[in-house]
Amino acid sequence: MPAWAISTIVHVVLLLAMALVVSRPPRVETPRVILAAASQPDEDFGELEADPPDLETPEESIEIGSPLEVGDPVASPDMTVADPVAVAAPAAEADPEPLEVEPGDFAGQMPVASDLLADLGGAAGTPGMAGGFGGRSESGRLAATAGGGKDTEAAVDRALDWFLRHQLPDGGWSFDLESCPSCRGSCTHSGRSRAADRCAATGLALLPFLGRGYTHRVGPYRAQVERGIAFLADLVVKGNGQAYRRGGSMYSQGVATIALCECYAMSRDGSLAPVAQAALDFIMRAQDPVGGGWRYEPGEPGSSTATGWQIMALKSGGMAALRVDPRTLRRAGEFLDSVEVDGGARYGYLDDSRPRPGRSAVCLLSRMYLGRGKDHAGLQEGVAYLAKGGPSRDLYHDYYATQVMHHMEGEAWRAWNADMKPLLLETQAQEGHERGSWFTGVDGGQAGPDTAGRLYLTSLATMILEVYYRHLPIYRGQSVTRDW
Repeated sequence: MPAWAISTIVHVVLLLAMALVVSRPPRVETPRVILAAASQPDEDFGELEADPPDLETPEESIEIGSPLEVGDPVASPDMTVADPVAVAAPAAEADPEPLEVEPGDFAGQMPVASDLLADLGGAAGTPGMAGGFGGRSESGRLAATAGGGKDTEAAVDRALDWFLRHQLPDGGWSFDLESCPSCRGSCTHSGRSRAADRCAATGLALLPFLGRGYTHRVGPYRAQVERGIAFLADLVVKGNGQAYRRGGSMYSQGVATIALCECYAMSRDGSLAPVAQAALDFIMRAQDPVGGGWRYEPGEPGSSTATGWQIMALKSGGMAALRVDPRTLRRAGEFLDSVEVDGGARYGYLDDSRPRPGRSAVCLLSRMYLGRGKDHAGLQEGVAYLAKGGPSRDLYHDYYATQVMHHMEGEAWRAWNADMKPLLLETQAQEGHERGSWFTGVDGGQAGPDTAGRLYLTSLATMILEVYYRHLPIYRGQSVTRDW
């Protein structure tokens, strides 16, 4: 064959081969853009959004139905607690396993964490004797000499009676008091746009019972507390860890998780362990992966107020010997770093601008529970800052600030309590259907009280009057610092 023919064939073959080769264009990385939400009212459960966004929730999750009856203890390999701090992080991308709880009641025995809870103090079944809950037992309440007395206990009992009269037939509570068959608007200042948030309302109603040392196993209101806890458990089970539904937010998740963890720790009821753990796991998954805080929805850049509720929920989980990832706590501390002012004495909302007393009280308490020492200069300056302002009649601020002062003890606490206690005793409703509740005489003009209404303020006021025993003072060495 002539050379020119061979050359032609070779070139044709090469051209055909090159035509079949397609070069993939270089991959262009799309930059990740994180946008902060438009300016919102500053304090949720303090200055709440007037119209919270609707949530896209599966239909079966919205239907609350009858309260879940939780059965015998569910022994899960995930509940093996060797050390409440050294735990594996939840997988970042993996979907959580469906939560399975068999029907029954809360009468099971505590499973594998019983030894650890017993090591934290007290005999099984004794209310309030795990971790920092020791003051909630009857003997602990009687021994609380740091400012409480028969007058505060009587006010708490009146408040609990008010909550009992406003429990709904399904076991939960609602900010909308007009929906309560026994009230039907007899109480003024019913909740408005947050009335749909049954999760937060139920959690806030249960916390005063738990703070008084009452669970579904101990106390005069066992049946009512059990129905309320079952209502929250039902939400968590149906939501696979997410407790809130339409109208709620991560604030609601934090409140409900605190109630579930406290009830588990105090009652030693193993049936609650997988439910409380699932609620904690949802909080850990929902943390902003960049800034380390929480806000309304999972993954959003954090706010100081929403983050405070989640830190308290995680702390309650640690006190109950449930699994809490230390990396979650470390990132939460990094968020607090980003909003602090004056070396940690004052705090802003979304960043370190516009520090205010309410935000500062939330974050100072969070710092205490994350391990900041009593001698820290920023903490001491922050306590002086709160003490100078004194109780404000804004119960959201006062709820957190009272706990800060109680943990610090000393003259600042005594002066604070001398102003706080008579304010609450004098403003509690004494007559009619409102007897035992709070609204008039405290700051009900802000967005939070005005939206969540009388139930919200009554919960905060009651827990303030339980501060003498609700949590043992951190810096006495009796409390819960060892858990983290």
